[in-house]
Order: sequence, then C-alpha cells, then structure tokens
Amino acid sequence: MLQTAQDPSPRQLDFRRLGAPMPSRDGGWIKREEAIMGTAISVELWADDVRTGTAAAATVMGEMHRIDRRMSPHKADSELSRINQGAGVRPVPLGEEMFRLLTRAQEFAELSHGVFDITYAAVGHLYDYRAGLRPDDKLLQAARAAVGWRHLELDHRTRTVRFHRPGMRIDLGGFAKGYAVDNAIALLRQLGVRHAYVAAGGDSRVLGDRRGRPWTVAIRDPRQPGQVVAVLPLEDTAISTSGDYERYFDEPGPAGQVTRHHHLIDPATGRSPRGVTSVTILAPDGLTAEALSKTVFVLGPTRGLELLETFPGVDAVIIDSQGRLHATPGLMDAGPAPARQGENA
Repeated sequence: MLQTAQDPSPRQLDFRRLGAPMPSRDGGWIKREEAIMGTAISVELWADDVRTGTAAAATVMGEMHRIDRRMSPHKADSELSRINQGAGVRPVPLGEEMFRLLTRAQEFAELSHGVFDITYAAVGHLYDYRAGLRPDDKLLQAARAAVGWRHLELDHRTRTVRFHRPGMRIDLGGFAKGYAVDNAIALLRQLGVRHAYVAAGGDSRVLGDRRGRPWTVAIRDPRQPGQVVAVLPLEDTAISTSGDYERYFDEPGPAGQVTRHHHLIDPATGRSPRGVTSVTILAPDGLTAEALSKTVFVLGPTRGLELLETFPGVDAVIIDSQGRLHATPGLMDAGPAPARQGENA
C-alpha cells in the first residue's frame, strides 16, 4: 500500500513519456499572466486564430477576477466577507454557487473526519506570515474554541448558512483556486479550445495534451530551490501542490532550534503540521485536488495514502520532513524514466 523511498535523501522521479511527436507548427500558443487571488495566475492555450485565442485567455482572467471578488476574505464587499460578518448572528442567505461550495466543503470535512475544515479560519487569520507573527498560547486556545465544521449549519430549504460558535469564521482558501481553474477550463471548452494549461499558484489543470505530447509539471524540491523531485506528464488532469515553503516564517527557539509556521493549519491544533514538507495530488478536477493536497498534508504520508485509497482516479506524491518520497502505487508503478531536457509545462 505505502510506497516509500528507503534512502532518507530525496530521489528524483521522471514519469514523462518518451518519443511523443512534436507539436505542429500551425497556429500558435497564447500566454497570459496576472496577479489575482493573491497569487500568480497563468494561462497557456493553443489557438488557430490569435484574436480568438487572446479573447479566450482574457475570459480566463475575467473568471479569476469574478471569483476573487466573490470569495476573497480580504474584500469587505465579497460574499465570503458578508458571511463572516453576519452568520454568527443570524442565517445569511447565499447565492447558489456559494451554497454549493460550502456543501462540498462540509462533505470533505466529513470524509476527512474534520481534517479539512473551512472553519479553521478562526485560527488561521491570527497568523501574519509577512510580519512573522503568530498567536500566543492563550489567544490560540481561545480561537480554537471557534473551530468546528459541525457547528456550521447549512439550511438547504432556505439556502442559508449560520455559525453556532462565537468567533467562528470561514475561509475558502482550501479549494478556491482549484475551483477557479476548473471554471476556467470549462469556459475554454465552451469556446472550442482543446489544448490549454491554467494555473493559480500551486493549483493547475490541463485541457487535452500539448498537441501530441503530454503537458509536464515539475514538483519542486521543498528544501532545494531550483531543484525538482519529480516531473509528471498530464493530460486532462488537475494537479495541486501544497508545501510548507509557500507562505511561512521561521521562529528561532532558545536552544537554537527553528520552528516553521506556515499557512497549512491543522484544525485540531491550530498549528502547522511538521511531518510533511510537500504534497502533490493528481485528480480529475482542481477542487478535489486542492482539498486533498491540504488534507493529506495534515494527515501525513501513512494516513494520507490510506485516505486516498477511497478516491478512485487520484494519485499523490508526498515528501516527508526527512526528505523521503512517498507515492501512490499508480505513480510508482509507472517507473522512473530518464530525463529529457527542455520539456516543461
């Protein structure tokens, strides 16, 4: 069940296909990048007509902005902010999209036994990673009392949400970017695009292939900038990587030890898990991939891979705190292949 490297140092895997034909010279690739949702958003797509491709890329960015306006916890007029401001006092009416997402969040919470919990935000908002600030033990204990997915009530009849603990709040950062890339791919399909790559930070999804060969995405080494531990071939797949190197600060201790506080929070403790440094999930859709990457990060390699056995069509690469690489059998059975230069997503 558990595929684990015996050597404590990371080993590089390369699952790329060899011998795929090169893409045609007809048409052209359209690329666009913007900073949205607090991260780098990029789209690359093939278009036979430059104007059509440029308009399709603009459609992707428009959808990203729409989701950011609705789901950002930092925008006072977003639907999410309206929920956090009012749901502790009275039931708050929700739009159909938001109600569907909160329902999915509760489903993931139940499947993970509360490891995935959007009410972690009662603790999460107390960390300031830029300033290197964390809550003290007393403040953390008080905030943890407001965490608990079972105390979030969704009323399907009235389509409302209500919080039943003082100080409760929610954050959709656990899967909002994955949801956004899903929407972007769906829009591109509607526009007739057949080959595309959309990324929102560590979350991406590909449509089709790269005109005759797979898209390839590298998984970075969590402790060696510029190095990779795996290169994965993708076709019609979503991929999400959660790492402790994305938003963090290191706190030195009195005995010289260093504690890393990062944005991945265990709802049960209000603190950052220490057993894993990176989790990458491959799944049929981006929302599932992102939710599982964060859930497995908290669970750790053994429990995380056990959970993934209940999700058909999902694979994972996990790097633990000792630098060991763990992967689902589907990826390990593919076997390592020699690297090819110049091939990337």
